[in-house]
Amino acid sequence: MPPVWLTGALVLAWVQKTYFGFGLSFGPVWADLLGGVLVGGGLILIGLAISEMRRHRTTVIPHSEAERLVTSGIFKRSRNPIYLGDSMILTGMILYWGAVLALPLIPVFVWVIEKRFIVPEEDRLRRKFRATFAQYTNDVRRWV
Repeated sequence: MPPVWLTGALVLAWVQKTYFGFGLSFGPVWADLLGGVLVGGGLILIGLAISEMRRHRTTVIPHSEAERLVTSGIFKRSRNPIYLGDSMILTGMILYWGAVLALPLIPVFVWVIEKRFIVPEEDRLRRKFRATFAQYTNDVRRWV
């Protein structure tokens, strides 16, 4: 489950910041502010996506069969707003904590999410919604 991967990455970042900080930081207030904005934005994206999926009565659980292809609301801007929100939360917390050495966790997290969740989900949607999904992938980017 993606929340487990996010929690694991957050724990690693916190451990790095707490026990292996080596006096490194991102500097003054700007990192805290940007981190807060990213975390807040990520939570908003996730909330909007879950709300839109529930409105269309389809699942938010990865590896489950979708009843409908949701292309409205936040899904007009990103095919994966929940995963984008997760990535924003991870980035924001790394900035807020000043976990400089944890920065490589961000692309690793994105790679894991893409390979373990996004690609299989898109394969299922492609098989079930064929032409509609093909058009959707032409119109809307995977991340942003």
